[in-house]
Amino acid sequence: MKTIKLLSTFALIATLFTSCYTEVIVDDYNGYNDPGYVNINQVLNSHELWYIDVNETIGYGESPFLQIGFTISFRNGTLYANNNLVGIGSQGNGFGIPIGYYNAYDNILDVDHDIDGYDSFDVYQIDYNTIELYNPFTDTSYFLHGYQRSTFDYDYVFYDNIQYFLQEYEAWEKTYTSNFGALNEFDNENYLQFLSGGNDNTFRSSQDQNGINPNNLYWDFTGIYGVGNVSGNMYLKALVLDYDYFDNEQFELSILNDQKIELYHTSSGTIYEFKGRGYIEYLKTGTTINKTKTSGLKKRVQRTKKKDNPRENTRA
Repeated sequence: MKTIKLLSTFALIATLFTSCYTEVIVDDYNGYNDPGYVNINQVLNSHELWYIDVNETIGYGESPFLQIGFTISFRNGTLYANNNLVGIGSQGNGFGIPIGYYNAYDNILDVDHDIDGYDSFDVYQIDYNTIELYNPFTDTSYFLHGYQRSTFDYDYVFYDNIQYFLQEYEAWEKTYTSNFGALNEFDNENYLQFLSGGNDNTFRSSQDQNGINPNNLYWDFTGIYGVGNVSGNMYLKALVLDYDYFDNEQFELSILNDQKIELYHTSSGTIYEFKGRGYIEYLKTGTTINKTKTSGLKKRVQRTKKKDNPRENTRA
């Protein structure tokens, strides 16, 4: 995660939620200088990063690599993605990791993903920095917004998606408890794990002693967690852990670095620090390099209501 703000939050929000589009046909023929046509490779390479706004998705299908990625980049036939929030802005010089290969021609983008395999999209340029990737096989459109690395707000994307950051470690181990604050039930919890289960986020907690391998932890409790914003402070979040056997635990969540978080327990005044154990580099939905995590559904969730796609399938 970069610590320098690169783009005003307002500007990014305004771009991400723009809904009025004027379509420009993408074509890859010798006469691309015609005002009605542009070269598809020129379009894909016009911006270093393409932010995937999953909330703008139209249709009922999913393309896994677009559903978990935050950005994708097209670099000389190699497809890159920022699938993780850990290291975003620095991993791969801001491009992320290579996830496969692509070929662009006419108005078609063919993708050969390292795990998912082949997929194909029709490409429509909506405006100077917005493209639509239409998958004719699932009748689903994803909308991508283009940025240069130097003007992309990595911080905004990181803090706007903290719930996914919490899922990127096998476990979070408690490493510090302040010597002030009232005694409370949460003092006994030494490990947390955050899982993704579709629209509901699940957490697990363990009272095992420190220093245990995440693979060998015994999880004493499973419940639901929620992450919310704190008015006036983008860098501070509200975390609620829903325990059945005692009251919900409410915290102010601060990110100390890409591997350490601070939880301020609002009712007792106690401060805890947790360190991430077992970093997970995601390559596709439900698949991790380290397969010990049992989430099975690591993907970004579309919060807007799904709807039919009016796009005409020209390949039908």
